[in-house]
Amino acid sequence: MALRFLGTTSDGGDCPTLYEIEGTDEILVQGVRETGPEHLAQLRDVKPSETFVRVPRDLLTRFAPRHVHTGVIPFAEVAHVFSDFNHTAWRLETRLGYATDRRSDAWARWQAGKDVTHDEPDDWRRNVAEQTAQGKTFGRVRLVDDPPTEGQRFLLSRAPSNVAVGDDIRYLWRTAALRLGLPDFDFWLIDSRTLLRFVFDEDDATLGVVRSEDPAEVVAACQARDAAWHHALSAADFAEQVRSMV
Repeated sequence: MALRFLGTTSDGGDCPTLYEIEGTDEILVQGVRETGPEHLAQLRDVKPSETFVRVPRDLLTRFAPRHVHTGVIPFAEVAHVFSDFNHTAWRLETRLGYATDRRSDAWARWQAGKDVTHDEPDDWRRNVAEQTAQGKTFGRVRLVDDPPTEGQRFLLSRAPSNVAVGDDIRYLWRTAALRLGLPDFDFWLIDSRTLLRFVFDEDDATLGVVRSEDPAEVVAACQARDAAWHHALSAADFAEQVRSMV
């Protein structure tokens, strides 16, 4: 079963970290192994398969989920939040590519060498324009590998169409994201209150989202947003940086 990174208080490579074991209600704790004889002697009902680790109290306070997830729900069931939200919709994009992009007409045109930089507004961009006209904000940070994957280059070429209607898209190298301890999964953070974590299959197709208002998970997402936003470059500046590397 896959592990999902929840958070860490590590600094400079120290180990205390929490993971969720996906598909279960269990949390995996990474920490320093307890070897003190006086402590081990006081433990109760120890099984031969069990071990014990030390972690900072702050790790559990900040990142341990307090509620059990209800499971994956279709994205269509939560799509209304992008018009119903009150002030902020923010996304972290972490994948090498997305099936929805590869299936799009724009992808085929881009593959054929055509310019897809300033396409006509679609339903998503029209909604962004409507919501931002009311003073709401859309933003996202996209992680990019070095060299960028085909899917990442496609999205970079398409970014100006979204930026033009108010979707503030910024970019961050994956190496920087790893240094910052950012999550390795995609999510939307709505009004700093609701977390929508994407679930994908092995072909990068969206299976649905897991919705959470767990305070620990929401705070962790807010911290990830603030760190990513601070270090990321605008789409235009990042595109220029990538061009200068070629």
